Amino acid sequence: MKANLEKLENSKVKLEIEVDAKQFDEAMHKSYLKNRGRIVIPGFRKGKAPRQIIERYYGEGIFYEDALAETLPVKYDEAVEEYGLFPVDQPDFDVVQIGSGQDLIFTAEVTVKPDVVLGQYKGIEINKVEYNVTDQDIDDQLERVREQNARWITVEDRPVKDGDRLTLDYKGYVDGEAFDGGTAENQTLVIGSGQFIPGFEEQLIGMNVGDEGEIKVTFPEEYHSEDLKGKDAVFEVKVHEIKEKELPELDDEFVKDISEFDTVDEYKADLRKRMEEDASRREKSEMENLLLRKVVDNMEVDVPEVMIEREIDASIRDMDMRMRYQGFDLSSYLGMMGSSIEDFRSDMRDEASYRVKLQLALEQIIKEEAIEIDQDDLDQEYNNMAEEFKMDLEEVKKRYEGQEDGLKNSLSIQKAIDFLMNEAVFVEAEEEDKEAEEEETQED
Repeated sequence: MKANLEKLENSKVKLEIEVDAKQFDEAMHKSYLKNRGRIVIPGFRKGKAPRQIIERYYGEGIFYEDALAETLPVKYDEAVEEYGLFPVDQPDFDVVQIGSGQDLIFTAEVTVKPDVVLGQYKGIEINKVEYNVTDQDIDDQLERVREQNARWITVEDRPVKDGDRLTLDYKGYVDGEAFDGGTAENQTLVIGSGQFIPGFEEQLIGMNVGDEGEIKVTFPEEYHSEDLKGKDAVFEVKVHEIKEKELPELDDEFVKDISEFDTVDEYKADLRKRMEEDASRREKSEMENLLLRKVVDNMEVDVPEVMIEREIDASIRDMDMRMRYQGFDLSSYLGMMGSSIEDFRSDMRDEASYRVKLQLALEQIIKEEAIEIDQDDLDQEYNNMAEEFKMDLEEVKKRYEGQEDGLKNSLSIQKAIDFLMNEAVFVEAEEEDKEAEEEETQED
């Protein structure tokens, strides 16, 4: 096999590949053996006609399709390996020369990973990110734990107040007509939760068990139903039950019920430790994100459109799978939000482009810094996973049999990020810089 490479625009290349006539004839013979049983030639039993007779009767082109299907992908892969290419899409084949006694010549056009020119990636200045766990943070978390373990107690001697949980019926009307989705019986609603249309919950305050009344609201202009956007509505409501939240006392007995600790002080000490560990992980994650954004901003690369589209495809598949676990699907969700898959793809484009650029940057850093993963790195990762997931070490190794290359790739990416963090210069941020970076991190 001979192959010549021509570089085209937009990260495309064109390979011209020449296959020896004898090799292609072998593929033609395999095609004959595969297809002869379904070819009818007068004077021969089905499947018994010699190849030369069939080619004379139908033309040798009758065997081209299967012969090319066997030859082109194999020879293309050999040429890709020879030139060290990294295709990111399926190739477009075009046969230039084919025929008895001739070398097969074909071309393959394909998009490959683009050339990457790294800018500064060592010694980048990054503002420090710090999250200090305060006594108030501990107290707030304790209150959340009490809230999670609260009881709902039925009350009958007072009207509805903020924070109560109601059971009620309602029926909504727009322009005097009931509308779809506006009716429910024995619906549960916590006053102040913001679960219903703005203004609905507030008007229930002061009602008593058994009371009936009317609530007047206006649907928001951004409401998901086109028929109800901005419309005035009247709801007939009836309150069946009022419950108030009763918080448990924060004492040793409560701590024993909800944890493995015996005293409030022990529980608080463990809570502080875990919150400080979480804060440390958050600091590291946010500083990594700030650093990686700068690495990408400093690089030069023209990302092929196909790479961005495939990244969007992967994100959509992942999101759809996660939503299906929750009983939804992406199409239904977008319909409820008044959006479309085309709008969704458009909204994802910038972030998908960033992720592709980041991957290319890290791969180039791995190459330039000769970052490698050895057996010691793999063994350490196996140990980490065994400890984290409380699994037997040999069971972890067994699960990754045949997948070592994928694991090595993930570890090399993390090693590259660790390298960048070790090379970065961390400085104290000005107050306005901190606020801007916090906003950027929240957007990410």
